[in-house]
Amino acid sequence: MDENGKQIGVYPTKEALEMARKKGLDLVLVAPNANPPVARIMDYGKFRYEQQKKQREAKKKQKKQQQVKQMKFRVKIDEHDYQTKLKHIKRFLEDGARVRVAIMFIGREIVFADRGKEILERVAKDTADIAEVEAPPKLEGRDMWMTLKPKKKKGE
Repeated sequence: MDENGKQIGVYPTKEALEMARKKGLDLVLVAPNANPPVARIMDYGKFRYEQQKKQREAKKKQKKQQQVKQMKFRVKIDEHDYQTKLKHIKRFLEDGARVRVAIMFIGREIVFADRGKEILERVAKDTADIAEVEAPPKLEGRDMWMTLKPKKKKGE
């Protein structure tokens, strides 16, 4: 095949190389297993550049790995502290990250596990417009946690 993609016939390897040299191009084996093998006259450097360009474009269009952010609360949290942490959670969700909300129980606070669950449910309710609960509240050791993920937008 020539540089325009037209078939020019079957030639011995030496003649095909000579034709490519005369045009200032390279002879590239396209289908080595075919009978007879198919070669193409082309600018190999330009071909490689185009391939790399296509790969970069494909990489740009790939979906990015989602991050998981974590926000820790305590059972005895004041309203202002709660609102500040809630604002951070909303910002993380708007940026497209998942958020793991954890309640830490220290010492005898583990007795108030129901209070921790109330706080997590309140966070879920306060972020219901931009997030959905991915993993419901769960007690593991001295921590209770749940995971929130951003809601899909209309265009996605």
